[in-house]
Amino acid sequence: MGQYSIKDVETLSGLKAHTLRIWEQRYGFLKPERTDTNIRYYTDEQLKLIIKVATLNRRGMKISKIATLDKDELSSIILKIHEEAFLSNDLLEALILAMLDFDEKRFEKTLSNAIVKLGFEKTFVELIFPFLVRTGVLWLTGSVRVVQEHFISNLIRRKICVATDSVFGEKNENPKKFILFLPEGETHEMLLLFTEYLLRKHNHEVVYLGSSLPFNELEYIKSAFNPDFLVTYQTVSVGQIAFEEYLEKLCATFPDCKVIVGGSQLASDKISIPSNCKPVTSIESLLAAVS
Repeated sequence: MGQYSIKDVETLSGLKAHTLRIWEQRYGFLKPERTDTNIRYYTDEQLKLIIKVATLNRRGMKISKIATLDKDELSSIILKIHEEAFLSNDLLEALILAMLDFDEKRFEKTLSNAIVKLGFEKTFVELIFPFLVRTGVLWLTGSVRVVQEHFISNLIRRKICVATDSVFGEKNENPKKFILFLPEGETHEMLLLFTEYLLRKHNHEVVYLGSSLPFNELEYIKSAFNPDFLVTYQTVSVGQIAFEEYLEKLCATFPDCKVIVGGSQLASDKISIPSNCKPVTSIESLLAAVS
C-alpha cells in the first residue's frame, strides 16, 4: 500500500494543500490516515479519489455536489471524461490513475487517443513530459514505487520505439551524424529515445548506444563513425565536480563535434560549460538544438 504525504498529493492532483484541508473539514470524505507520530498520509485509494474529485471540480462541478456521489457514480463519470478527454489535464490525470491501478489498457487507450488528436510529438511534449515531471520527483523520493515507474516507463518506451520504427524521414539536403548515449550509471532513456525519434524524422544519421555507456566505448566509435553531434543526458546525481569533469573530458575527446547535453544535473548555474557544448534545459531548447 502506498503512503503519500499531502505534498505528494498536491503534486499528483494539482490541488493545493489548503484546499484539501478545507474540503476535509467541510465535507469529511477526504480524511487522511495518521502515522503513530500523528503525521498525515494518504493511501492509494484516497489518492485516486482525490484525483477524481480534482478532475470533476476543475470541470465546473461543485465540491458539494461531488461529495454526494457514491463510488460507482464517481467512477462512471470519470471514465466517460477520460474516454472523451481532450484537455491535457484530463489526459494527465487518466495516465496517473492508470499508473496507480497498473491498468495497461487504460494507459494505452489514453495515450493512443492523445496521439490521434494531437499527433505524436505534441503528445510527448504536452502530455508525456508533464506526466514524467509530475511523477518523477515522487519516484526519486520513494512516494511512487519503483515497480510503478518500471510499469509506466516500459509502456511509454514501447510507444516511442513504434513511432521511431514507423517514421518516414523528411527530405534533408544536409543530414548530420549523431551519436546518442547515456553516461555510465545513467539508465533513464526516455528523453534519449524521443531525441532519436526527432532526429530520424529529420532524416539524420543516428547511432543509438543506449544507457550506461563506458567512456572508452565512445572513444572507440569516434574514428569509425566520425559524428557531427553527440547527445547525452545526465539525471543521476554524480556531484557537480564529477559532472563538470565528465563534460570537459567529453568535449575534449570530441573537439570537432557539438555536444548536446541535458538533464537535471544542468540545474546548477555554477557548472562550467565547454565552448563546443550546447546545454538543453527544456523540450523547446531540445527541439531547437536537434532541428
